[in-house]
Amino acid sequence: MSKARDRLNRQFDVIVRRFPRLGGLVRFLRADHSRLLRFPLGLLFIFGGLFSFLPILGFWMFPLGLMLIAVDVPFLRGPVARLIIKVRRWSGRWLRPSK
Repeated sequence: MSKARDRLNRQFDVIVRRFPRLGGLVRFLRADHSRLLRFPLGLLFIFGGLFSFLPILGFWMFPLGLMLIAVDVPFLRGPVARLIIKVRRWSGRWLRPSK
């Protein structure tokens, strides 16, 4: 496996540990047999993220779509994994309870 793929897989594992209820869905979407579902679903999420001003759709859909597409597109794996790590670090600093 490549370094970028390993890094992306670790980020998916962190998401599953943080949100255990999503574990089954994440495993299903990462499986090889879901390849035909992953790319169109990723594109739909990215498209929905562009319409974040609508009630149900939001910007949260954009990075999720990028993650789904990065599973199959090798040149996106590294940048998407780095972006996830940066967002996790940023949210950890800002969401930490103040003393």
